[in-house]
Amino acid sequence: MAKRKRLTPAQPSYLSAAPERKSALGTPLATAAPIAQVASDAAAQAALSELSAVLESARADGRLIERITLEQIDETHLVRDRLEQAEDEMGALIASLRARGQQTAIEVVVLRDRPDGKTHGLISGWRRLSALKRLYAETSESKFASIKALVIHPESARDAYVAMVEENEIRVNLSHYERARIAVRALREGVYPNQKMALQGLFANATRAKRSKIGSFVALVEALDAVLMFPVAINEKLGLSLVREITRDPSFTETLTSHLRAGERDTPVGELRILSAAVSAAETAALTRQSEAENGATPVDSGPRIRDHLPAKDERINTQVAPGLRLGYTPGKHRIELSGSGVDETLIMELREWLLQRR
Repeated sequence: MAKRKRLTPAQPSYLSAAPERKSALGTPLATAAPIAQVASDAAAQAALSELSAVLESARADGRLIERITLEQIDETHLVRDRLEQAEDEMGALIASLRARGQQTAIEVVVLRDRPDGKTHGLISGWRRLSALKRLYAETSESKFASIKALVIHPESARDAYVAMVEENEIRVNLSHYERARIAVRALREGVYPNQKMALQGLFANATRAKRSKIGSFVALVEALDAVLMFPVAINEKLGLSLVREITRDPSFTETLTSHLRAGERDTPVGELRILSAAVSAAETAALTRQSEAENGATPVDSGPRIRDHLPAKDERINTQVAPGLRLGYTPGKHRIELSGSGVDETLIMELREWLLQRR
């Protein structure tokens, strides 16, 4: 009879998919089943993909704050609307940045293939960028060598200019001169086809009256921007008076430019004194010419005479504004009349265009 062979027990590790793992203390570690490990890896990959998509979306929408070194930013990418910054305000901003760091990000756009190595162009935040540059130059501390920025993607140059203007309108109120200057520069850059569209596009949230005043200051910018040293100091009343004289007398700009270049104007007060004196002289000369025209007198070279009273509401004012063109005005009736051989279709079309621009 054949002898039966005894069966031996299976080895404990025979059915294991992997060798037993132990901790540093020698105790066995639990081993996850293969299907659980696959599911875990898939979930991690899905979470990573979702996070990457969220970050890319935030970057594309301009919601992701990045740190950019100061030397990589071109602060002249747009013509700035702010001409100057009060030193006391800049000092307060520098003190805040030194104590608390940068609290609000600037806005920039990506620049490509720049030979000077600039990678981003400044849209808004010129004051913060300037303050950090001064801090870094003063301290050489690495924390001031870069700036927090939102990388935005404006669809057009118009959107970029509007973003800059709106940021400054909200943070620091611009003067009428600065507003008009950015409109003029935007026109010269070809961002807008005409003045009316520039004013409506850049200052869409302003009232019609405010846009009209900014439009009036455009004439002042075009006439005197190259010679003025302290244009921001010009208040609304003086600015509108200057515009009136520039429009009324073609020689006024040239005369005023000569006075500005010859006068002492190391301070805003000095320049304002020259501007105010020029307006007063022009107004006096205009009143003298008007009085002589009304009285039928021949002009004499005895110097300008100042009218001793303001026109009454029912007083008729007649002025010869150009050869063949006379202007009549009665304050109480709120009515202006143009008469003479110079009144033709060309004049009407030019006047209509000028009035449309003043809206």
